Amino acid sequence: MNATSPEKTEATETDENLAAVSDVEAGIRDFVRNDVAYLRRPGAGMATSNEPALDTNAEATVSSVNSLIQRVAGTSLAEIERLITELEGLRDLLHSEGQRVQREISGYAQLSQAAMKSTRIISENVAQWKKAAENLRHE
Repeated sequence: MNATSPEKTEATETDENLAAVSDVEAGIRDFVRNDVAYLRRPGAGMATSNEPALDTNAEATVSSVNSLIQRVAGTSLAEIERLITELEGLRDLLHSEGQRVQREISGYAQLSQAAMKSTRIISENVAQWKKAAENLRHE
């Protein structure tokens, strides 16, 4: 049976999160470089024969950034859904434990009442025996 420890799972999740952040940062860097490179080209403000190619490059960059953001958002949403599921499980556990504690308290209260009744009966019987013993001595 393959069992993963919580430490390994957390380390794996941390590595995945760091990889996703690195991907986002790399995508943003590429986007900024392409954007800045476009602005630094001579005649960038003029219409040239390269303009359709630049639009295609810009669209590709935007598409790349969009897909990168979707991957990171997907990872975040999956993590949020996992946390929600875990919290729901904890809520159910707390609810069942609360019910168990209530049953235990109820049982304790019933036991306590039975003990009080028994103690009262014993004390009454001892008092009766004491009277009977005193009556026998005086006779």
